[in-house]
Amino acid sequence: MSDALLHGYFRSSAAFRVRIALNLKGLAYDQTFRHLRKGEQRAPDYLKLNPMGLVPALEIDGQILTQSLAIIEYLDETRPNPALMPKDAAGRARVRSLSLSLAAEIHPINNLRVLEDLRSRFGADDAAVARWFRHWVEVTFAPLETRLASEAHTGKFCHGDTPGLADICLVPQVINNTRFDVDMTPYPTIARIHKACLELDAFKNALPANQPDAE
Repeated sequence: MSDALLHGYFRSSAAFRVRIALNLKGLAYDQTFRHLRKGEQRAPDYLKLNPMGLVPALEIDGQILTQSLAIIEYLDETRPNPALMPKDAAGRARVRSLSLSLAAEIHPINNLRVLEDLRSRFGADDAAVARWFRHWVEVTFAPLETRLASEAHTGKFCHGDTPGLADICLVPQVINNTRFDVDMTPYPTIARIHKACLELDAFKNALPANQPDAE
């Protein structure tokens, strides 16, 4: 039994982020799974842990943490090595900006709840849902590519030559893009960084396909 328990779902981008962070920190953790398509995240026992009925939730240090970016920053503050955020305030602001462009601009309107609502409430078929998904990726990926390609602080990874919070947010989004046939040709810098991340075991081991609940 490890010191941390992650409640997640193999395909959840948010749970994917936390798996990467735990792996980068070298923290052992157990997992339990809430199948989002079956509504297991709304089961009464889970709602006692996380009233929002979302994954992930992380049980660690005698407390229950929710929201992936908050969890990751907690891990970085309580287990500072290796660092996932820069030491300088300007660097941290840049990394948060890059991270939120993915986690706050794309993810909330392209997550499972929204895509299912498009189908059930508005009658969207699979092709329409895919067009919706690709549109909102493209709206953010185009300026994100410009930033990463032109800003001096971009290195092997989104910020410098060690992986951090922005990379943790980037990789799950790129992986999700493959399910909706997003053309990555216009985003060579994003693709390069994504490839560099997947050369690391921390990212590879966190992939949805490598989780015990993968389907």
